[in-house]
Amino acid sequence: MDFNNITPEQREAILVAQKNEITEYHIYTKLSASIKDQHNKEVLAEIADEELAHYKFWQRITRQDMKPDRWKVWLYFIISRVFGLTFGVKLMEKGEQRAEEVYSKLADTMPEIQKIVQDEDRHEKKLTELIEEEHLNYVGSMVLGLNDALVELTGTLAGLTFALQNTRLIALSGFITGIAASFSMAASEYLSTKSEGESQIPIKAAIYTGLAYVFTVLFLIFPYLLFESYFLCLGLTVINAVLVILIFNFYVSVAKDLDFKRRFLEMVSISLGVAALSFLIGFLVRVFLGVEV
Repeated sequence: MDFNNITPEQREAILVAQKNEITEYHIYTKLSASIKDQHNKEVLAEIADEELAHYKFWQRITRQDMKPDRWKVWLYFIISRVFGLTFGVKLMEKGEQRAEEVYSKLADTMPEIQKIVQDEDRHEKKLTELIEEEHLNYVGSMVLGLNDALVELTGTLAGLTFALQNTRLIALSGFITGIAASFSMAASEYLSTKSEGESQIPIKAAIYTGLAYVFTVLFLIFPYLLFESYFLCLGLTVINAVLVILIFNFYVSVAKDLDFKRRFLEMVSISLGVAALSFLIGFLVRVFLGVEV
């Protein structure tokens, strides 16, 4: 293919593809050099070599050198180090789905592009099958802790808000309830994992469950420690609950290739439904029992 005798749209698509490949080569190389696990290091180095080969393929056509997008290199490197290798790399791989749209514009005139598309598909499968991260084995335990804390504590705080109408008392009651429940959930997860004989280590499953629960508890009661208006605090708690659900489900959907929308809507519906019911119960308790605080 003569790079000068193709349409401007095709030239732009090729240059975008070339820049993406050299950028991803540097991302995979940087990640490979930064981790200690030899298995994951080799997987990333192999994918980096393939990205470099793709870059050289485009370079032979354009006869131009291309510098990587340094901002993108550092962005995905930091994301991978903070949120985990699997999440960072898969988030980047989802960007390659958009790259496939670029390749589709060139497929008719350049049949050899199909090999690059196949390589990209193989990358995702290789990452899914070979990259090993301990915390992903305990996603189920984290989901258990988060989901139970969101449903139970959001409902508890909603009920206490109308029953007590005192932000400090609500925060104290919610904190005691949440911490006690976190120990209970961790113990239950320990016994459950141990009895089922799963691949997870029971004590680690319990820790992941308990920490997820405690984090959620602290995040939900935080507004009650800042403001005096209990209705404002309840509103902020509901927003916090939705935010936790949003962030965690996005993380899991990317790392585990799950349906984000369905899981998000399901957890939001359950948590807010329980909160509304508990708020009603708190109202009825206060009215019929004549509780005044």
